[in-house]
Amino acid sequence: MPLRRESNYESRRKKKATFEDYDIADDIETTEDVAALLAVALEENDPDFLLSVVGDIARSQGMTQIAKEMNLDRRGLYRALALNGNPSFKTVFKLLDILGLQVRVEQKAGVEHFKARGAIGGGNAN
Repeated sequence: MPLRRESNYESRRKKKATFEDYDIADDIETTEDVAALLAVALEENDPDFLLSVVGDIARSQGMTQIAKEMNLDRRGLYRALALNGNPSFKTVFKLLDILGLQVRVEQKAGVEHFKARGAIGGGNAN
């Protein structure tokens, strides 16, 4: 009995990548890529998303080497950067430093000045 040959459609369908197969870390190649990703993440004002992007950047550079430089094992670094990892500021800042990045703070657009003490939340600050 002769073997059935796959059609071109069947062949392409098997090779077609799914969204789940995509890893943005594979496409981070330049400092401009890093800057663009971080800019988007910061605009979202979502700490979990920002941490996810920092993790993507770290994976693009090699988690094993970064973990060594942070005195962590690779698994510990992955756990820290996981969705519910909740790493400390110290860990995040050390990771950013190793990646050659830094955090800057600037005033929000449309905010003309700091609010007076006690004005945030209506309570009194001492």
